Amino acid sequence: MKPATIVIVDFGAQYVQLIARRVRENHVFSVIVSPSATPDEIRSHNPVGLIFSGGPASVYGQDTPRCSAELVRMGLPVLGICYGMQLACELMGSEVRGADASEFGRTELQVVEDAGLLAHVPKQTAVWMSHGDIVTKLPSDFVALAQTKNCPVAAVRHKREPVYGVQFHPEVTHTPCGHQIIRNFLYDICGCQGDWQVGNVLQDSLKAIKEQVGESDRVICGLSGGVDSSVTAALIHKAIGDRLTCIFVDNGVMRNGEVDLVEGTFRQHFNVDLRVVDARERFLTRLKGVTEPQQKRIIIGHEFIDVFKEEARSIKNARFLAQGTLYPDVIESGHSSVGHTSNIKIHHNVGGLPAELGFDLIEPLRNLFKDEVRRVGEHLGLPEEIVWRHPFPGPGLAVRIMGEVTEDRLSILRDADDIIIEEIRSAGWYNKIAQALGVLVPVSTVGVMGDERSFAGQHVVAVRLVESADFMTASWAHIDHEILGKISTRIMNEVKGVNRVVYDISTKPPATIEWQ
Repeated sequence: MKPATIVIVDFGAQYVQLIARRVRENHVFSVIVSPSATPDEIRSHNPVGLIFSGGPASVYGQDTPRCSAELVRMGLPVLGICYGMQLACELMGSEVRGADASEFGRTELQVVEDAGLLAHVPKQTAVWMSHGDIVTKLPSDFVALAQTKNCPVAAVRHKREPVYGVQFHPEVTHTPCGHQIIRNFLYDICGCQGDWQVGNVLQDSLKAIKEQVGESDRVICGLSGGVDSSVTAALIHKAIGDRLTCIFVDNGVMRNGEVDLVEGTFRQHFNVDLRVVDARERFLTRLKGVTEPQQKRIIIGHEFIDVFKEEARSIKNARFLAQGTLYPDVIESGHSSVGHTSNIKIHHNVGGLPAELGFDLIEPLRNLFKDEVRRVGEHLGLPEEIVWRHPFPGPGLAVRIMGEVTEDRLSILRDADDIIIEEIRSAGWYNKIAQALGVLVPVSTVGVMGDERSFAGQHVVAVRLVESADFMTASWAHIDHEILGKISTRIMNEVKGVNRVVYDISTKPPATIEWQ
């Protein structure tokens, strides 16, 4: 029997999967569907409620994603978020127009009715807004629940139907009361029981892998040593056993000791066929002279697949390629249920794949966030040092070097990266933050050497330490200044060619965690 489910209708929101994650955090199962889903398709999921996501369109625009008007008349509780609220209200007779003043970022909310959807929410609170349209006229069947300075209808409910809406985004951490609002909707309005656990993801993934692979085909899994590929490999191995072959491609843009770490860890931990391919010269030759970050990703993605194809020729019945793609990779590459999200960057294992792959893809983590992947890894019994390892981009150090990738620049960044990780580990900060990295900026800055002005330093190293639960949003880590000072001193003293270290205090959004 299918679990009680919240069905999320995706209108192209950048954070649609974040909505799904917030639902799952409350131990309620969720699925994402296209606006074209019919009422019967919705019912097939055993729904107890609907959430209409936000989106970049206007409800009165052309080629606007819309759903069937029947969805708000099914008797199921509906929560519309931003565009989703505007659409739900418009489908029930409200008027939506462009606002005189758009609202973007943190905004003060005045709660008018602190019950039901807004129960236990302070009368005045901060919320995260991102809209240019507003509901300008409500029929008598609606009640406004909250307002802001520029938005008289910032939250709403229907008097008879279980239809609710919020103009702000409760799914993001920048809305402090957002978790409470989502919980109110799930438990008080939809009547959810909270009986779904992350272990269900594990069982569903194992079943799906077995069904996709069948009884005789083999799977190739690209191991990088990071948590995503490690959990993917463990899942595949648990599902099909010795029909898994893991391949590690040394592309020349890895950190120091990466090959030794992967071989030492996975040959001991997994009883699988692990093959290490030395393709350093091949990748660096293709990257020579390339400075544009998207092009780097595309080149690395194509070479990655080509290497797999060549290695796969020696693997009998190899039909499937398993990848540790996560949802932030997918959404930042411009993919969604309706294809309306903006492309932020191409991920080598998503948008960078060539059209003619030659394998069928298996991506068991595609709809999960990093924290959920780690919980799956713990359920699989993976060691802590693998499960809680910081993320490392698929294109490696190539996208942490501004400009051309050269052996000299790679050596400088590897040494700086070692110092950053060593110092935060020794200070007990490694497990307190989500990701630590260094970025090499090939810019010559003036310094002082031997009491004289010097331009001997040809590079700047930017240190980036962030805190994040889901990697869709992130804040810079307020780490002890003494630790930053030690990192800076060591890099400038020990890494030749660097005479300046800076600390990146950008948040995501508007920045991304990686620089490229």
